[in-house]
Amino acid sequence: MSTPTPRSELLATVERSPAAVAVHDRAAWVGVFRADGQVEDPVGSRPHVGRAAIERFYDTFIGPRDISFRRDADIVVGNTVVRDLHLDVDMGHAVRMNIPAILRYDLDRGADGWKIVRLQAFWELPAMIGQFARSGRGAVPAGLAMAGALLRNQGIGGAVGFASGMRTGGGKARAHLVDVLGAAADGDELAVRRALGEHAQITRGDQLRVGLSEFTAEMAGARVGKVIAAGGFVVAGIDRDGGNGAGRGVVIAESAPDRLGLRALRLFTE
Repeated sequence: MSTPTPRSELLATVERSPAAVAVHDRAAWVGVFRADGQVEDPVGSRPHVGRAAIERFYDTFIGPRDISFRRDADIVVGNTVVRDLHLDVDMGHAVRMNIPAILRYDLDRGADGWKIVRLQAFWELPAMIGQFARSGRGAVPAGLAMAGALLRNQGIGGAVGFASGMRTGGGKARAHLVDVLGAAADGDELAVRRALGEHAQITRGDQLRVGLSEFTAEMAGARVGKVIAAGGFVVAGIDRDGGNGAGRGVVIAESAPDRLGLRALRLFTE
């Protein structure tokens, strides 16, 4: 039987990422990833796979601006860390963005220690663009600079790949997950079953199956925090202890292909 990885090791590895961002250390930030690692930021846009692509991602979106991470909660399940947070992004020219986000880090340990295999950043690109546009004339130079960096570092294909992050399940998918979690919070297993449908799977993390009764019991009394639609997913922060911290968690829901339901719920709680 394998020994569980200490939570502190995984969190320390993940923390190397915002630490490198804070001091604009490109080599340190890229070095947190495994050689074949990938970045999906935002989820729904084209992934950046491998060291060279991750370097170009850094040069486009991270290096030119100041980014602060305001963490609300860290949840560790297996070798995955899920971080519920807000991102403060200084775009320059008096444009400062506040982006509600949930980051998922999947890690693996090799000969050179723990590395990030995949980073998924769940945040809403349409909402960010709307916030950017409301910044007025001050946003024009920042927008031109970002567009130039995107084309210069990633080409037209990369720009199109980034723009694909505009496609989300939107309001319907968001409302659907809120309905499911609301029914579970009320302890109404039948309503949860009806809302999810017959074929949706519930797991703790990616693999450990969770029964409907267990899920409903665990979510009883939970309050829903931020809800984010990104790509084919809707994610929600949850609080099961009235804000004391220990009962925080995240649910990652995968939309069904027809966008009318949810195909899977992945539960991240400690």
